[in-house]
Amino acid sequence: MSDESISDKTSIVSSDTFRGKMRAADEVPPAIVILVGPPGYVGKQWLINKNEIVVGRAGEVEVSISDTSLSRQHAKFIVSGLDVLIVDMGSTNKTIVNGQPLPPMVPRKLNNNDQVKTGNVIFKFLEKGNVESLSNQHIFDKAQKDALTGAFNKGALLEKGPELVRRSGVLSEPLAVITYDIDFFKKINDGYGHPGGDYVLKELGSLMQSKLVRANDYFSRYGGEEFVLILQATTLKTAMEVAERIRQTIEAHNFIFEDKKIVVTISLGVSIRNSKDTWESLYDRADKALYVSKQSGRNRVTSGDAV
Repeated sequence: MSDESISDKTSIVSSDTFRGKMRAADEVPPAIVILVGPPGYVGKQWLINKNEIVVGRAGEVEVSISDTSLSRQHAKFIVSGLDVLIVDMGSTNKTIVNGQPLPPMVPRKLNNNDQVKTGNVIFKFLEKGNVESLSNQHIFDKAQKDALTGAFNKGALLEKGPELVRRSGVLSEPLAVITYDIDFFKKINDGYGHPGGDYVLKELGSLMQSKLVRANDYFSRYGGEEFVLILQATTLKTAMEVAERIRQTIEAHNFIFEDKKIVVTISLGVSIRNSKDTWESLYDRADKALYVSKQSGRNRVTSGDAV
């Protein structure tokens, strides 16, 4: 067989897509991804994009994981030049790298694919520029998002809600929840078919994320036509104003499906975290306020707390 024929059979066509992914990977900071951990955390990834990243169960640390095997501040990842170091912070259940326990407060350099065990939680370390970081993030984001609306899904919300309630308590910051659903959504499905209903849900999700969701807000689809918005460091007064702005914006938006305008309004409920709240009680108050809005004529905002 000639060299020319071998060359023809083994030639590789360059791909702009592949080159683009490789360039994107080059810019990715070092990262840690959970291999073993509590439900909802496996596959979650954190970029090490600060000089120090602390892992623990405390609400104020950068990598906060609700697991009793972790100390409040268990271990610290430190960026030192081109290297990433791991330091055990005197934890109860130790920090173990590739099967070797670390002495407290003694830094150890990490290499690509090292496994770090903190309590019962196991991370994998990915060095800077590792294309796996891009793949992990894509897979995790896809699992967390609702395919139709682009909002976070119910499973992601049930993980994030308790985390934000804990964080709010630790930082003594207010935390507000807005729940809402689309008024008479069944009539929309009956009148325009399920494609029309899906269009409304998709358009509403796009409108929320392009115009109404702020950088620190957490927007999710709870199920069906119900949505939840969590607002960090937000007072009840501000949350009521945000809810009213959402109501007005959606009412004024032109939902056009197959050249027909669909009238869309929403009913909303608002609640603010108190010192005794769990995620469940905070959400429940907002949901009951939403029910009051629907019973009072719909297309309105109701607070579940004293304004």
